[in-house]
Formats: sequence, C-alpha cells, structure tokens
Amino acid sequence: MALEITDATFDQVVLQSDKPVLVDFWAAWCGPCRMVGPIIDELSNEYEGKAVVGKVDVDANQEFAAKFGVRNIPTVLVFKGGELVGRQVGVAPKQTYADAIDAAM
Repeated sequence: MALEITDATFDQVVLQSDKPVLVDFWAAWCGPCRMVGPIIDELSNEYEGKAVVGKVDVDANQEFAAKFGVRNIPTVLVFKGGELVGRQVGVAPKQTYADAIDAAM
C-alpha cells in the first residue's frame, strides 16, 4: 500500500527524501482517483526501497496541494531532491507513472 502523507509529514517524507517521491493527490469522492489508486499501490510495491510512493487526501490536507498548484484531482507529482520534477493531471496508464519515477532516479 502507498504511504499516507499528510500536511504534517509532507516536508519530511517528500521534500527531505533521498529517493525519488511520487505523490498522488486524491479524494475519496473522486471517481477517477479511485481508478488511479490501485495503480499507485502497485507502484508502491514495485518501487519499495527504490522510491517513495504516497498519497495525499486533499480534503484533509490542503496546504501542499495549494502550494504545488493542485487544482484538479487526481494529480500525481514527482519529486527529486525536494524539487518538483514531474506532474500528471488526470488518469494515465501505469507505465506513465513508472516512467516518471524512473526519470527521477
């Protein structure tokens, strides 16, 4: 399962990570988010130890969604060395997300 990231843990888990980080900004009521969710969980297992894969519930955690301009969900952001290096808005194939992680390694 993907790591649950909150506003309180975002800085440490995402911005201070020494590994690439993929973050899925989602909400429980969002249909497309429910399509992306299982893909994110699969990537979490496949990249265990190589990258951090997590989710931010935008209803409960709005600070970093606002900071990084997340206006539509699902939005998946990729970070490397604390810097935003990739963005995918809307549903995409699993390979799109995997390629984004690979590019940040």
